[in-house]
Amino acid sequence: MKKYFPSLIVANAIVFLAVSADAQLFGKPKTGLQPMKSAVDLIKKQAPLQVDQALLAKTSTDDVHLIVSLGKQRAYLMVGDQIVIDSPISSGKLGHTSPSGSMKILEKDPNHHSSLYGDFVDSYGRIVRAGVSMHIDAAPSGTHFQGAEMKWFMRLTDEGVGMHVGILPGYPASHGCIRMPSDAAKLFYDRVKIGTPVEVQPAA
Repeated sequence: MKKYFPSLIVANAIVFLAVSADAQLFGKPKTGLQPMKSAVDLIKKQAPLQVDQALLAKTSTDDVHLIVSLGKQRAYLMVGDQIVIDSPISSGKLGHTSPSGSMKILEKDPNHHSSLYGDFVDSYGRIVRAGVSMHIDAAPSGTHFQGAEMKWFMRLTDEGVGMHVGILPGYPASHGCIRMPSDAAKLFYDRVKIGTPVEVQPAA
């Protein structure tokens, strides 16, 4: 009667060596799919909004100007060379880089909505397709376009780029606009006027 134990021992040894090699290569044996990172884990932390209350109390719409740094992802409300408000921002992502240069506030609209980006909704206002672009997307039957909300909108260009309330993930993520936290956008909005100078500095 033939014995197969030696073959079984060899086979087990091969499996053991393979698992050990896998553990050394990857730190531990593969046991299935790794847990996905949550959205919170992917958001980079930015320094919070900073306000010089003493300077703020003395400012008027006639003596302020704005500086937006695309490299630092910050927006500054200035009086002369003094920073009154220092806010985090999220500017245009790759392919939709925010324009840079000397500009001015062209329009103020507290409840602006995008004419290009938003959602397709049905007659009840329910979102059928989110995050659409009127450049490339067609409305499904029975739906209509609803522009994304851009509260405390301050227009910088005729093409529609402006500063407004939006999500800040810690890096450039917009379609070209300058997104700001809600409290910062309101502070800026209340202290600028049509014609306020804005200098948008390009990323290095």
